[in-house]
Amino acid sequence: MAGTTSVSGLVSGLDTTTIISQLMQVEAQPQTLMKNRLTTEQSTVSTLQTLNAKFAALTTKAHDLAAPAAWSPLTTTSSSTSVSGVAGSTALPGSLGLTVQQTATAHQVTFAQTAAGGATVTSGSTHVTLTRHDGSTVDLDTGDGTMNGLVKAVNGANAGVTASAVRLDDGSYRLRVVSNTTGADSDFTLTNADGSALLGGTTVVAGQDAAITVGGDTIHSSTNTFTGLVQGLDVTIAPGTAAGTTADLTVARDATTASTNLKSLVDAANDILTQIDTLTAYDPTTKKSGALAGDSAVRELRSKVVNTVTSAADGGSLASVGVQTDRYGKITFDATKFASAFTTDPASVTARLGAPSTAAVPGFASRLEAVGKLASDSVNGSLTTDVQGHQSTATTLQKGIDDWDVRLAAKQDSLNQYYSNLEVTLGKLQDQASWLSGQISSLAGSS
Repeated sequence: MAGTTSVSGLVSGLDTTTIISQLMQVEAQPQTLMKNRLTTEQSTVSTLQTLNAKFAALTTKAHDLAAPAAWSPLTTTSSSTSVSGVAGSTALPGSLGLTVQQTATAHQVTFAQTAAGGATVTSGSTHVTLTRHDGSTVDLDTGDGTMNGLVKAVNGANAGVTASAVRLDDGSYRLRVVSNTTGADSDFTLTNADGSALLGGTTVVAGQDAAITVGGDTIHSSTNTFTGLVQGLDVTIAPGTAAGTTADLTVARDATTASTNLKSLVDAANDILTQIDTLTAYDPTTKKSGALAGDSAVRELRSKVVNTVTSAADGGSLASVGVQTDRYGKITFDATKFASAFTTDPASVTARLGAPSTAAVPGFASRLEAVGKLASDSVNGSLTTDVQGHQSTATTLQKGIDDWDVRLAAKQDSLNQYYSNLEVTLGKLQDQASWLSGQISSLAGSS
């Protein structure tokens, strides 16, 4: 605080610095109370924000588990390392046997004549023509018509083929061009602009489709992946897989993944319940209450989380599928019960635990998601609005504290001036007393 400089008690002998300090402490008591309250409000904001973040995370987990795909996890195994499968959300458990006939390859051409990198290889003009399978053409400007210019032009055209100049023992280069895609329809030709053969013509290795047999049927694919070979199952064969390779693929429900996801959701809910218990508890030993002991809305949220274990619509218990509450008011998860129920009747378990909010009876995950949104929605969530209310109070308190800083600074200036003036006045009186004493002494000496 700014203040008038004073010398403490030179004349009066009073410790005016201490007196002023003590008077200012009394004067500042209202501000001190505001500062203490501000600290409490700021701590409450931080506590509520942490709890709100946990509810937001719970909402996300619950939303993910309420999606149909979360309850149809499937694993795919193959008897061959050269054949693999990926099961999508629509795949069904089952097995599939197949035999590889051939893999997909890309169309490639190798030119007959070789040339130095800087040698001219085009004729008629410096342009060449790429003709695709569908008959469409691409005009390529090689610039100078050299081997190097030709390779650059092909690769720079983004025309679906890649050119390379292979260096031979004699130092010359042979041009090789390969389609960027595989399959029988990946063929192309590369000629001079007038249609004449480039570099003496080509040796062609035609591209081919991949082929497999399933039962008595032969199935083709332009790539080595057979998308949707059976419902929801994509099968891929490794390039170069030998003809005659057999593979048995098995698609099975993955109860482990579903169990892990459900346990993670229950753990997130219990983490919130534990935090609320701590924040709203009263310790009779220390006679201290938690930071949110007086917040009834937070205690109500706790009840809503626990109540998601039973459905208000049918009152059904989830104990048979591994989810229930214990005597401490926490949610428990029995992985063994869940796995047994999920294996026996996955559709029923999915409906009870993961049915979306639009279902007649939303599942456990959807009910938790609804509670999470109720608490943490960024616009009207109960914790969100609670945080905003305390932040507003903190802002008002800070403004009041700042106003008090100005008021106290003025008060201290006033006290400093007062006691400084007191010292000056006392000093003058002391000088007058000394003068009078001298006058009286002189009068007494002359009589």
